[in-house]
Amino acid sequence: MPGAHEPLATAPVTDASGPDAKGPEPGVALCLSGGGYRAMLFHVGALWRLNELAYLPKLDRVSSVSGGSLTAGTLGRNWDRLNFDGEGVARDFGSQLVTPLRKLAGTTVDRRSIIAGILTPRRTIGDNVAAAYNSHLFSHGTLQDLPDRPRFVINATNVKTGGLWRFSKPYMADYRIGVYPHPDLELAVAVAASSAFPPVLSPVRLSLDPTRFSEDDRGPQHERPYTEEAVLSDGGVYDNLGLETAWKRYATILVSDGGGQMMPEPKAHTDWARHSMRITSVIDNQVRSLRKRQTIAGFERGDRDGAYWGIRSSIEKFPAAAPPAAPPLPYPPEQALELAATKTRLASMPDDLQERLINWGYAICDAAMGAHVIPPGSGTPPQFPYPGRHP
Repeated sequence: MPGAHEPLATAPVTDASGPDAKGPEPGVALCLSGGGYRAMLFHVGALWRLNELAYLPKLDRVSSVSGGSLTAGTLGRNWDRLNFDGEGVARDFGSQLVTPLRKLAGTTVDRRSIIAGILTPRRTIGDNVAAAYNSHLFSHGTLQDLPDRPRFVINATNVKTGGLWRFSKPYMADYRIGVYPHPDLELAVAVAASSAFPPVLSPVRLSLDPTRFSEDDRGPQHERPYTEEAVLSDGGVYDNLGLETAWKRYATILVSDGGGQMMPEPKAHTDWARHSMRITSVIDNQVRSLRKRQTIAGFERGDRDGAYWGIRSSIEKFPAAAPPAAPPLPYPPEQALELAATKTRLASMPDDLQERLINWGYAICDAAMGAHVIPPGSGTPPQFPYPGRHP
């Protein structure tokens, strides 16, 4: 297994190894993938069902990238306001998670941020995205406002090193550089970096104080200019499932994959803008596929337990849980694939599409958890969050 500081060219993308790869240890980690507003709302549905199953307090880590970081960041920022009852169900889940994220989903962030960045060059596109996130979700909260447990890890890609840059309450780190303890960075900036889709929203530049790095765990690039500034892009460039920081630590892994469906393109565009977007989509698709295969293979070998569910999954392929469990909610595969084809944007969505995405995330999470994780009959029987939008 490669070491933490092995040269990038020899580090396999499918291996979630790292300097703290001591595991797995007992614990539950939830991974929330990228995918813009589509993934953000799909994950809301999954979390809705996990909350009904009283599973949120069981989480030890929430690892996220890109659109998933919008959901995770909001969950972490409002964790102390969820008002858990004695059974572990958050009474205020709707007001603290669903409402703010649905409000954001009704607002276009990407195009407005790009235009504003062009017209006002003193503020970067990343600055504008972070400002929008502060306005709708985070109110200038910092990484220090996240709970101690579960540990929220928001992942971005460090363009300088080609490695993973992780944001969390105890530290920020790229292990090719080192550990930056107790960051007071605004949560909105961390999520903006994690969701900086290339090429239009990327990069986000992060100024660093070289003296703040820990004297321990320093990597081969612990030197200027790496310790002065991080140039960050979407976390999905490196790991679009947010898998690495979870897989190498915990024995139980839950993966919610809101990644879209890349369709063939019979007439490939050759202009630089659309060609760049297409190439980015191909890379994203391959990284996601490698991580998914790693996850499923690990479950099959018995290296980890848990469940994977995706926006392109089929409910019929999950084995039905034994009685007294309720049967899975019906969801036609063609409608799921239609939702998977929703563009990866931070662009305003109509209410009906928002509710269908939440319903689908809820239904497929229920099927996966019932098939692989929870005892039969656990939690309340499943019911679509928005019954008027069910298939």
